[in-house]
Amino acid sequence: MATNAKWTVVFDDKVIIKQTGNDVGPYIINDDTFWNDPKWSNIWAIQYKDDDHDYNDTIEHRDETPHKTWTAAGLGDFRQQFISRWEAAHLAKLQSNWDNDNITNENGVITETEEEKITRLGARPTSYSAT
Repeated sequence: MATNAKWTVVFDDKVIIKQTGNDVGPYIINDDTFWNDPKWSNIWAIQYKDDDHDYNDTIEHRDETPHKTWTAAGLGDFRQQFISRWEAAHLAKLQSNWDNDNITNENGVITETEEEKITRLGARPTSYSAT
């Protein structure tokens, strides 16, 4: 596998992992239509460096097919296919965290207005970019 990859994709687990920078972590992407696309059928994992040096990227195959770089495999735009899905999952998490971060009284009743919440937390996230 490539070293120091910024992104790892593990097909059997349906997971995309951001390895570096802010908000690192894995997200399971429950989209069988995406994962079952025939172009992924022989791919076990991807290590993607996301830099200007394609030789840092590695696609690992399930069989004895030699590993390839992302560009050599000709599989399209990595950002559109993987990073955008991770960003959408992360945005959903940020929104859920914001939605559930409420000041309540001892009975669990929310005691702050939306304006007060925005003052305390900032506006509810509406977008996220991993880069």
